[in-house]
Amino acid sequence: MHAAFYRPNDVDWTGLNYQFFLDVSLFARDCFKSLTEIFSVLTTNRIWKSRLVNVGSLNTADAYAYGATGPVVRSAGIKKDIRFLKSETYSHYWFISMQGYLGKRGDSYDRFLIRVREMYESVNIIFQILSNLTNITNKNLDSFSNKNKNINFFNFFDFLYSKQFKKLNYNSKYNSMETLINHFKYYSEGIKVPRGFVYKAVEAPKGEFGVSLISDGSSLPYRCKIRTPAYHHIQIMPRLVQGHFFADLVTVLGSQDIVFGDVDR
Repeated sequence: MHAAFYRPNDVDWTGLNYQFFLDVSLFARDCFKSLTEIFSVLTTNRIWKSRLVNVGSLNTADAYAYGATGPVVRSAGIKKDIRFLKSETYSHYWFISMQGYLGKRGDSYDRFLIRVREMYESVNIIFQILSNLTNITNKNLDSFSNKNKNINFFNFFDFLYSKQFKKLNYNSKYNSMETLINHFKYYSEGIKVPRGFVYKAVEAPKGEFGVSLISDGSSLPYRCKIRTPAYHHIQIMPRLVQGHFFADLVTVLGSQDIVFGDVDR
């Protein structure tokens, strides 16, 4: 995946081919196997639990006060996920069958369990999207059993050469000089956003990732503020490490999944 693959409210359909869908399917299948091995080894491991259980516990009051989001706030038992809110949901999440997970103690072990289970949900979402795109009918698709190896991947090949996919392919738009000029003007001049203020957020793996824009009616923003989850989670560190050893600092930091390049920004 590259940054140029994503477009405003769209993706670059010209970069998709049979091999792409096949690689994604095989990766998702192998990823489930690797996740199962990691989960079975670490979940009941005595050393692993002694380093995570009751380390960096976060209560409900602090989660609200510090603006925690994502797995950090869900580990405290607060059900907050933008994808599940009917008023705030985006993309195709509202029509996908998926499940959210909550913790009880808000410690590092709960955050570990939530993150691993959300990885399983990511694999589940990938298989559902591929099934919707290619009309694969496999009753065992949600069970992730070994029978999934028998999925007929030639359905991908039929889909990529169908009329439905050709409508999504943008190459047909650039066969004339007029459409190419219009495309150049559209992307060079930019999108003129109406005057006003707007804030939109998505449920990123680390938490709520939002962007607030103030427009003066031109194609350039008057003010742009990016709200990243790591910047808000780093301020909870002094509260979470109270009463713990210095070695527990690494555990708490890792369970929050903080990127210091994001914080330094």
